Amino acid sequence: MSDTVSMETLHGRGANDLGTAGDQQAKNHRETDQLPKPLVDDDGRPLRTGTLWTVSAHIITAVIGSGVLSLAWGVAQLGWVAGPAVMVLFAAVIYYTSTLLAECYRCGDPMFGLRNRTYIDAVRATLGDSKEKLCSAIQLSNLFGIGIGIGVTIAASDPCHASTSPYIAIFGVMQIVFSQIPDLDKVWWLSIVAAIMSFSYSAIGDTIKSPPPSEAKVMKKATAVSVAVTTVIYLLCGCVGYAAFGDAAPDNMLTGFGFYEPFWLLDVANVFVVVHLVGTYQVMTQPIFAYVERRAAAAWPGSVLVREREVRVRRIMAFSVSPIRMAWRTAYVCVTTAVAMLLPFFGSVVGFIGAASFWPLTVYFPVEMYIAQHKVEQGSTRWLLLHALSAGCLVVSVAAAAGSIAGVVEELKAHEPFCWSC
Repeated sequence: MSDTVSMETLHGRGANDLGTAGDQQAKNHRETDQLPKPLVDDDGRPLRTGTLWTVSAHIITAVIGSGVLSLAWGVAQLGWVAGPAVMVLFAAVIYYTSTLLAECYRCGDPMFGLRNRTYIDAVRATLGDSKEKLCSAIQLSNLFGIGIGIGVTIAASDPCHASTSPYIAIFGVMQIVFSQIPDLDKVWWLSIVAAIMSFSYSAIGDTIKSPPPSEAKVMKKATAVSVAVTTVIYLLCGCVGYAAFGDAAPDNMLTGFGFYEPFWLLDVANVFVVVHLVGTYQVMTQPIFAYVERRAAAAWPGSVLVREREVRVRRIMAFSVSPIRMAWRTAYVCVTTAVAMLLPFFGSVVGFIGAASFWPLTVYFPVEMYIAQHKVEQGSTRWLLLHALSAGCLVVSVAAAAGSIAGVVEELKAHEPFCWSC
């Protein structure tokens, strides 16, 4: 009996103890849930909150631009079969190389390896310093070319075929003012307006949150969604325009017609183009500004050239300025504006910029980084196929660039540079 009582007593006491321990554990768990979540990620930077859908939206916004206005002309050059087939083919190539690039976001472990925050970081970590310098030069040159292309597109938005120089000059003056904004995060509102406009006439903030799932998996899905959406939009713009105008489809669907009915609709569309490009110019040039100013600050630390000064306009607003920013950014905008006035040929210039940047940035570096990171054996079937893809895209880029250069040369024969009245 005593043994029974003792066992029952111990059993009851154990149950109570377990109940108490369980209550305490639940309490601790609730308290843990109530603790504020960390505001930084595993690399010490602000917590990333991006999802599949926000990332897809950013990609679509960045990819869809004024180039859609020349897609009908492109389909007209190739015909009903080759035109759409080429668009689908290169959409597949871009999707595939983008998935290779997504694999390089982290070094080593795909979930917990060291992050490569930028394209350049990934190239440096995977291919070394020499390739990083080459990639930097190509990227900066591409951004410079895009700045010129934006100025040319502004000129092409004039449906009256008057002199393009005044429009480009006015745009340049606007960009001199906007370019004095210190950082890209200060022009968030301009980027949002530009994004809205790009969707209007063609009818990025968050980054991917930490794993699980891995950023590479989310990025691959986002790439699939965004490539599918942009390909559909491109096919519609190209095929509908070709169906409407046939072989006479112009290289700018908003200004290349022999008629302009309804006038109000074309005017609204051109306004959307201009507003979009004002923001796009800043988004594309701020990285160049930041690169040069970082180099200047490192070369002349504490110098009066790089020292920030706060300027107040009564009580309305305050902003910081520095001599290097005012001089360098103004000079840069003036140079891109002058080149756009010299070469205001929408189709040829936009085509050359796209051709020149496609192979190195979209194909070559992603393929080389994938081969290096995954240690693809030289001479293996995968190695040969990847290099065959890269070589084929190089041939296409060279041919497209040559065609665009020939177009520029031909148009220069009848062009008077910097003419304000012709």
